[in-house]
Amino acid sequence: MGNNRPKLAVWKFASCDGCQLSLLDCEDELLAVAEAVQIAYFPEATREVVEGPYDVSFVEGSVTTPHDEERIREIREISGIVITLGACATSGGIQALRNFADVQEFTNIVYANPQYIDTLDKSHPISDYIKVDFELRGCPIDKYQLLEVVISLLAGKRPNIPTHSVCMDCKLKMNTCVLVAGNEPCLGPVTQAGCGALCPSYNRGCYGCFGPQDSANTDSMTEVWRHLGVADETILQAFRGFNGFLEPFKGASERLE
Repeated sequence: MGNNRPKLAVWKFASCDGCQLSLLDCEDELLAVAEAVQIAYFPEATREVVEGPYDVSFVEGSVTTPHDEERIREIREISGIVITLGACATSGGIQALRNFADVQEFTNIVYANPQYIDTLDKSHPISDYIKVDFELRGCPIDKYQLLEVVISLLAGKRPNIPTHSVCMDCKLKMNTCVLVAGNEPCLGPVTQAGCGALCPSYNRGCYGCFGPQDSANTDSMTEVWRHLGVADETILQAFRGFNGFLEPFKGASERLE
């Protein structure tokens, strides 16, 4: 295919690198992908840098500084397709917890010389600044969903990524419901599938890593947890996890304050 291969770039913003590592974790599959595309920019994996423009840009992480805001707009200009990877890029991530508090207070507590810190008051998902063509949820993303996106792009079709709740995956795996049968607080009914119902498969409640499902009824979920005897403060903290700044999780937590 030579130089006619699509040029792919992977960019990092405020994040833990977990989603990029999910791409590297594809191992054998990544070798096949590398034959079909030209990995032009991916500092986590290679020192080689091929100048843009790029056919596809994967973006991990949230926008947290003025420089981030400038850089993401530049990436959009040199990218044909932009796909965000993971909770940080799609919802602001754990760092979006600052959005519910005073970031200046945090800065003064953490840093000896806060006057040198240049940061935004809020942590923003990438879509708050630019047009995003597709979003992959998760903390981290599921590598098979990532492969589905790459293969679909090469085939010229829309990726087939599920938007149903984690509960459906639990049913498919014939898991006993930890919420109904075990009285275990679980966000599965309001969380988008993608993890393979990992936590409920080990008799633990879902933490909401993949963010809210399309038709998530968070008010009903709140009442169910209250019926189990869970305190409102604990429910609030559950909604303010990996995707706490993404609606309707954001609204649910604010109603509990």
